[in-house]
Amino acid sequence: MSLTKKAEVYAPALTPFNADLSVNQNAFIDFCQWLVSQGAGLAVFGTNSEACSLSLREKMGLLDALVEAGIGADKLLPGVGLCALPETIELSKKAVELGCAGTLVLPPYYFKPASDDGLFAYYSEIIQAVGSEDLRLYLYHIPQFTGVPITQGLIERLIKAYPDTVVGIKDSSGDWTNTERMLRELPGFKIFPASEALLEKALPLGAAGCISATANVQPHTIVSAIENWGTDQFAALQSDAKAVRALFQALPMIPALKYVVAEQMGDQAWRNVRPPLAKAAVDWGQKLLSDLAEQRFSMVQ
Repeated sequence: MSLTKKAEVYAPALTPFNADLSVNQNAFIDFCQWLVSQGAGLAVFGTNSEACSLSLREKMGLLDALVEAGIGADKLLPGVGLCALPETIELSKKAVELGCAGTLVLPPYYFKPASDDGLFAYYSEIIQAVGSEDLRLYLYHIPQFTGVPITQGLIERLIKAYPDTVVGIKDSSGDWTNTERMLRELPGFKIFPASEALLEKALPLGAAGCISATANVQPHTIVSAIENWGTDQFAALQSDAKAVRALFQALPMIPALKYVVAEQMGDQAWRNVRPPLAKAAVDWGQKLLSDLAEQRFSMVQ
């Protein structure tokens, strides 16, 4: 069996911070260049990028810096969804101006409960204000964080109104039933599960790939698994990917990822996180490294 279309892997790229908690732009660019070299795209300013701890100005500057460093804008799927509609519009316009592959848009997450009418108006205002045929908008469903679900009815309504603009979704709900329903009932819509552990179920149903936190540390394995879908190698690659994913998923994800990147990159500054997150504790961080060693894990392939 082979995929009828190329599935993609995006990493919600981790954001490195200096000791004073300012963004380490050079380290960020280097890390993103490494991710791209491993075959991954960049869902910068995703949840695991600590996006909600980054300012609008920081995000705008980092997008410019990535493109200026030679990373193709077609590799970028930046998270742009913010509570303030004008800021979401401004960041969306920047992404379109740079030629990004698309934008990943959280629903506004303060005023709850949010009605489908209110959310439809939010996404409509973005699309109309950006006013570009080049905008490709991906919805971001992560209700356990936002408290604002993106319902199937809302998705269908947006697709009907903006078929060439609202083109996909990242489903981070952790609810396979929800992901499966979308895959079966929304043909042609690009649906990204949020974990590589779901690939064996999602790819046969037409998933667009995955946008996964652990693509930050095992991009090559995930990319290779997708490339080998339908071959004898897939099962082994998928087993390795799932084992590593399970270790990180059992821990506070962002501090755990940064702890391992710090070790693999030989730069302990990578452990820094912005409050309210806290750095990984050394005891469980070392246990994670030990468990990964048993899996013969290495970021360098």
